[in-house]
Amino acid sequence: QVQLVESGGGLVQAGGSLRLSCAASGRAFSTYAMGWFRQAPGKEREFVASISWSGGSTVPADSVKGRFTISRDNAKNTVYLQMNSLEPEDTAVYYCAARHPGRTSVARTDREYGYWGQGTQVTVSS
Repeated sequence: QVQLVESGGGLVQAGGSLRLSCAASGRAFSTYAMGWFRQAPGKEREFVASISWSGGSTVPADSVKGRFTISRDNAKNTVYLQMNSLEPEDTAVYYCAARHPGRTSVARTDREYGYWGQGTQVTVSS
């Protein structure tokens, strides 16, 4: 079992930055890949970024490429999402997700993740 707790959301003006954190507990953190997803009101949940078990491989969604960076610190059991140049379209609830232990590679679809956090709200004002 893996438990995930996100933090770092809030209200920011367009062009600003936020860093989200996701603390994991339970099964060995370095044995699985992690991801971030988001869901805006009235829209389906969408992929944001994923990172492999070691951090050596990352993949961002096209919509955030060049603005958002995913990283992880296995010593702290934490994954991060650095968000720069935020736009009003980035407003959403952001979810941290973990693949099942042993699933070490990046993944872009939510069905490939077995564990989810409760989400943190990010609001970008224009």
